[in-house]
Amino acid sequence: MTLTRRAALGVAAASLAAPAVRAQTARFPERPVELVVGFAAGGGTDITIRTFARFLEPRLGGPVVVINRPGAGGEVMMASVARARPDGHTLGVVTMPGLLTIPIERTAQFRLEDFAAVALIATDPNAMTVHAQSPYRTVQELIEAARREPDRLNFASSGIGSDDHLQLVLLQQAAGIRMTHVTYPGSAQVRSALLGRQVDVVGMNVGEIMGAPENMRMLVQAGPARSRFAPQVPTFRELGLPIEMASDRGVVAPAATPPAVLARLREAFGAAAQDPEFARALEAQFTEVRYIPGEAWGEQLRALRESYRALWERAPWRER
Repeated sequence: MTLTRRAALGVAAASLAAPAVRAQTARFPERPVELVVGFAAGGGTDITIRTFARFLEPRLGGPVVVINRPGAGGEVMMASVARARPDGHTLGVVTMPGLLTIPIERTAQFRLEDFAAVALIATDPNAMTVHAQSPYRTVQELIEAARREPDRLNFASSGIGSDDHLQLVLLQQAAGIRMTHVTYPGSAQVRSALLGRQVDVVGMNVGEIMGAPENMRMLVQAGPARSRFAPQVPTFRELGLPIEMASDRGVVAPAATPPAVLARLREAFGAAAQDPEFARALEAQFTEVRYIPGEAWGEQLRALRESYRALWERAPWRER
C-alpha cells in the first residue's frame, strides 16, 4: 500500500504526538486540582464536594482544593471553567439543573457543549420548608394561603433556574398559585433568611435541612419516594402533584481536555465515588451517593436538556 504525502505527514504527526500525550498523562496532576463551586460556602453542594475531595486526593495522587466562586446562580463559575486552560487542573462542580437551565433561560456565557462530563457523584432531593413557628403545617395549607392572596408569600431559593426554584415553578403550574420568588447566593443565606423570618418558605434540599433542622419544619419533599432521612415527610407525588426535583451534584471539565487526562480523571472519580467510606460520609450528611460515569452522564444531560426546554415553553421560569 502506498501512502500519499498528506497521509504520510498525518501518520508522522500522530507518531510524534502520542509520546507527548502519554507524557502529559504521566505527569498529571502537575499542580493542585481545583474543584470550583458556583455557590457560597456552607451549602449542600459545597459540603458534599469538600467531603469528596478527601477521597479523590489519594486516587489522583496530588492535592485537591475546593474554591467557591458564587454568582448568577452558578453561571460565574461555569463560565470561568469553560474558559479555563483545558489541562484537567480546573474542574467545575455543577448542581443540576443549572448547567442546563441557565443557557435556556438567557443568553449565557457558557453552553453544555463547553464541557466534558467527568462524573455525577451525589443526589439530594428538594423540599419546601417553613419556620417552626409558621402557621402553615402542611403544604396544602400553604397552597390555600397562596390561592387566597397571590404573590403575598415569599419563597426563597439559591437562584433563578436552580433546582430549589424549579420545584416552585412546577408547584405554581400544578396548583395554579403564585408566590414571590426571592434569591440568595447560597443555601446558607437562604436558611438565615428563613430563621430570621424574612421569608415565608424556602426551597432547600433534604440533606441541608436534616443536617440542622432546628426551628425548621419540612412540609413536603420532591423526591420520587420518601427519603430515608425524612421518612415522616410526604412527597409531592403522594399529594397528587406531579413534581420531582433534586440537586444532582457532579463535576465537569473544559471540553478540550485531552482524552487521556479526561480518562484519568474519570477513573479517579469513579474509584472515589464508589468507595464505601465515601457513602458512609455522605450518609452522615443525609445525602445519597449517585454515581454515573462521565460518558453515560453526558448522554443523560443531553436528554434532560430537551425536557427542560419543553418546561421553559410551558412555564418560562424567569417570569415566575
